[in-house]
Amino acid sequence: MQHLAAFIRNTRGATAIEYGLIAALIAVAAIAAMQGLGTSLNKTFNNVSAKMKVG
Repeated sequence: MQHLAAFIRNTRGATAIEYGLIAALIAVAAIAAMQGLGTSLNKTFNNVSAKMKVG
């Protein structure tokens, strides 16, 4: 019975899951930010390339 009570009180697994969820959230946010930055950079380089061709 004491082993069962100790197992129920153990929170190490829950903490690991919480850290995993936080890491996943950070990864999703980073991917979204990088995609936005990539699109912006692509537009900027295309603009510069077009202006270099004209001039």
